[in-house]
Amino acid sequence: MKTFLLATAALSLSTGFALADTIRLATEGAYPPYNFINDSGEVDGFERELGDKICEIEELTCEWVTNDWDSIIPNLVSGNYDAIIAGMSITDERDKVIDFTQAYIPPAPSAYVALSADVDLKNGVIAAQTATIQAGYVAETGATLLEFATPDETLAAVRNGEADAVLADKDYLAPFVKESDGALVFAGEDIALGGGIGLGLRESDTELKATFNDAIDKMKADGSLNTMIKKWFGDDAVTW
Repeated sequence: MKTFLLATAALSLSTGFALADTIRLATEGAYPPYNFINDSGEVDGFERELGDKICEIEELTCEWVTNDWDSIIPNLVSGNYDAIIAGMSITDERDKVIDFTQAYIPPAPSAYVALSADVDLKNGVIAAQTATIQAGYVAETGATLLEFATPDETLAAVRNGEADAVLADKDYLAPFVKESDGALVFAGEDIALGGGIGLGLRESDTELKATFNDAIDKMKADGSLNTMIKKWFGDDAVTW
């Protein structure tokens, strides 16, 4: 019998891993539609559905935990959970610290959102969530980087005039632009960053990586992964 539990209390340190054990999947719970906490206080979103399906396919017992973004990799390495499924782009820098499954979302564009489409993106103040590929990109431009711990704070900085624009995944920003009734707009060109989004694992967990990859392979082959992507991100989303 497969169970899917939500745990938001303090996480206990774990030593060792076996596929017969409960697999603890960590997410941020603050990056819709990838992951968020619903009105019932449970992890929801695209990655909740995907993670549950992977565990169902591979007949794994899985448990969901939440962790702040800025410490999500250190707590994986420390053994506080077994995998990260949190909209995390596969990058060479991260791959030096942890391992990744194959991508479950193809490389998708990042975008700027501002109060005006003609904002100065090259020399202005650009907000981004800390420890993201977008923050790294802004830091290499002539713009002033303003980092925040959570994605909603980056949008708030634009709304209150603290930042000229925010750079984030376009899939994340699009619903806020649509719901703003013109108050928020996309600015500049889309930017291609990262190598797609995958599950993060410890380097030593090769068996778990192979298990996850097997499930992702099956979902790509039968089209169910594309169906899930379109369900959460719309018919225009980048698919396999």
